[in-house]
Amino acid sequence: MAIKLCCFSKDPLEDVASWSESIERLLSCKAGQQAFQEFLRSEYSEENILFWQACEDYKKIKNTPEMISAANRIYSEFVQVEAPRQINIDCGTRANITKNISEPNLESFDKAQKLIYSLMARDCYPRFLKSDIYQSILQKADSS
Repeated sequence: MAIKLCCFSKDPLEDVASWSESIERLLSCKAGQQAFQEFLRSEYSEENILFWQACEDYKKIKNTPEMISAANRIYSEFVQVEAPRQINIDCGTRANITKNISEPNLESFDKAQKLIYSLMARDCYPRFLKSDIYQSILQKADSS
């Protein structure tokens, strides 16, 4: 697995080691996101980080037509029932997004994104830190 270790302007060793400080630290780094995504793929839950990333990109959109298009893409890929990468959110949150998808705004996916972030932080992230994927990246960084 070729993951570049160049998140911050520091030594790659510090970058990789810092991922264990918090999920925020891990996700603030492109290489950290890639490693975490690889781990989630191995656990068949890659949709979580893909949804989180899609929401992060969505919040940066400045024009309405692009926002509507992106909202519909996120909805059809992750939110709607039977979506190809359906995320695990409660039916109330899903129903609320469904009800408002015809008139999306920049906060349309905030609650769902917070739920998925919390799930990743509580459940997936601790397992990631113990995973062979993270441990091997850490070893590579240690030996460089």
